[in-house]
Formats: sequence, structure tokens, C-alpha cells
Amino acid sequence: MSTPYRAPDPVTASIALGAAVGVFAVSFGVLATATGLSVLKACALSLLVFTGASQFTAVGVLHSGGTPATAVGSALLLAARNGAYGLTLSRRFQRSLPVRLVAAHLTIDESTAMATAQPDAERAEKAFWTTGLAVFVFWNLGTLMGALIGDHIGDPKRYGLDAAFPTGFVALLLPQLRLRSARVAALIGATVAVVLVPLTPVGVPILAATVGAAVGCLRWSGQP
Repeated sequence: MSTPYRAPDPVTASIALGAAVGVFAVSFGVLATATGLSVLKACALSLLVFTGASQFTAVGVLHSGGTPATAVGSALLLAARNGAYGLTLSRRFQRSLPVRLVAAHLTIDESTAMATAQPDAERAEKAFWTTGLAVFVFWNLGTLMGALIGDHIGDPKRYGLDAAFPTGFVALLLPQLRLRSARVAALIGATVAVVLVPLTPVGVPILAATVGAAVGCLRWSGQP
């Protein structure tokens, strides 16, 4: 008689994922201090914002000479996806308001992906909390470490740290390109951004590139 399949416990994978994300946080801390933020401000950004792509975008825009308004606008656009994640997860986790507020802060790419990959509600909730907390702890520890050593490293471009997160972010996006709508959206957004880079202020190409996502959603909204 065959043994029924049991999905692996998500705790170990969640901690390993959190540690891996912490490596990116070190490069964020270095970039943040290179932009001119103090160690306290860099750490506050990770504690209160806690969405890596938006943090890197805001710091990158400021480091390139963009305005604070452009930096915030670009960061908010990237963070908007977390709202969609929250709508998806809210149907799974029915908790009190204080608990849901904490969960909202931990709703990121990694915690959502781990939760939705589980075979049942109990494992999904366990994976969400362990992943969210692990990433939160390692992300903030990494930010602090990077911010403290940032002054001693100097220009992060010398070691390629400025390219660390964009490379990782592209790697996270690649699996989504299996859908035709995602490929078209990515192509439109990339084309718009490349065309506008030499013509507009820093950060504007990122804002304008979201037209690709809008076209993809409208044109292929019927796809599963």
C-alpha cells in the first residue's frame, strides 16, 4: 500500500527564503546611505515601508537626481500590487482587525507566493506568517548591516551592488512571462521606458511604463 503524499512543512523554506532576501537588504542599506540617507532613515524605511522593490525604486530615483515626488510616485505604483495580494489573502484568513493590520504589513511577494502554494488553508496561513515574519526580520537586519557598512564601502557601483536588486527582481518576474498577456505588457512597458529615458526626468519612465500593465489587463482580462 502506497504512503499518501504529504506536502513539506513550509517553516524551513520560509526561513531560508527570508535569509536569502536579507542579502538583498544589505545592498539596499548600502545604496540608501550612498544616496544621502542616514542609518536611522534607511532603517525606518525598511521598518515602515517594508516592500523591497518600492524601496529600491525610491532610493534609485533619488540617487539619480529625481525629485522626491517622482520617487514616491514610482514607489507607490510598484507597491500597488500588494493591495491585490491583500484582496486574495483576505478570503483565506478571517481574523480580528488588529491581526489583519499586522498581516497587511507582512503581505509581500514572498509571503503571498508561499501561502498560495500550499494545499490547504492551515498550511497556507502557517506559510504566510512564517515567511512574512522571517523576511521582515532578515530584511531589517540586512538593511541595518548595509547602512552601517555603507560609508566604508564607498560607491556601491564599484562592487555591482547597485545591480543586485534589479537582477533579482527580473528573476522573480520571469515565471510570469508564461502568459501571453504578461509578455505583451512587459514588452510595452519596457519599450515605453527605454524611449522616455533620454527625454524625461528620472523616474518618469517608470511611471509611464505602467501603461504596459494597463494594456495587458484590459486586452487579456479574460485569461485565467
